[in-house]
Amino acid sequence: MTPIADSLAATANDLASRREPFVQATVVRAQRPTSAHAGDTALVLPSGEIRGFVGGNCVESSVREYSLQVLASEEPLLLRVVQGEPSRSAEEGAVEVSNPCLSGGAIEIFLQPRIPAPRVLVVGTTPVAQALETLGAAVGLAVELTDGESARPRADDAALIVASHGKAEEVALEAALRAGVLYVALVASGTRGAAVLESLDVDPGQRSRVFTPAGLQLGARTPGEIALSILAQLIQERAKPRHGGDPALATPPAADAPATAIDPVCGMTVAAVESSLHVEHNGVTVYFCSPGCRAAFRKDPERYARTP
Repeated sequence: MTPIADSLAATANDLASRREPFVQATVVRAQRPTSAHAGDTALVLPSGEIRGFVGGNCVESSVREYSLQVLASEEPLLLRVVQGEPSRSAEEGAVEVSNPCLSGGAIEIFLQPRIPAPRVLVVGTTPVAQALETLGAAVGLAVELTDGESARPRADDAALIVASHGKAEEVALEAALRAGVLYVALVASGTRGAAVLESLDVDPGQRSRVFTPAGLQLGARTPGEIALSILAQLIQERAKPRHGGDPALATPPAADAPATAIDPVCGMTVAAVESSLHVEHNGVTVYFCSPGCRAAFRKDPERYARTP
């Protein structure tokens, strides 16, 4: 690998370790006179910042716009950028954008979202907890074993499952309910589970959200079978549509599509984010696809300025 590729790989690994989403943009085809080559790669962050190289400013502008859309949809996309009057055509899994600022050629870039696996906190080190860790990884979940006192649940966690056989159960359950974790479960018998729920310092609505005994009633007996029944219930709950009621019961919505703006010089659509080229004019932020368009605007802003 080249030093640049090594640096990008290290950045990607760092982002993944911090559970931060990003898009990996890879040039799959380039037609002259484009400056990029097949195999060139960049990482696009949620801010729109691009690290790496997949083409000049005009290409980067479209890569930024569609990468942010890819992060919102969590679906990969093949982006083709060609020279021509501003237009775009889309089909399933692909879009073609014409940009009048390009000097010619064409480029195709595959935009692959890298989204962190849903995090599941499991309180305990019991055989059931260990089985949850093993099986959870197999179904695409990031399972973390912790203890009740150390558990720090977040609203975007997929689940908090207590399987600690009575150790610090209440503190973990209360923290998960107050954070609004979608699926909260306690591995316990019906009798003991009811007693634990009664002891929780939460309101009745939150208390009713705890699944106990945890898991679908499949007749599970072994730790592996119990873990399987719990994961099945988690998957079932995540798939349910949620409407109204307690905000803590709402499935986290998909990310909103990013805001866009029109470059007043060339007519291209660009992402309306801080990382796009822009200037302030009469209290309005104006965005551009390239330094050339920005320079033209600065030279004669009244010619291009539009009422928002």
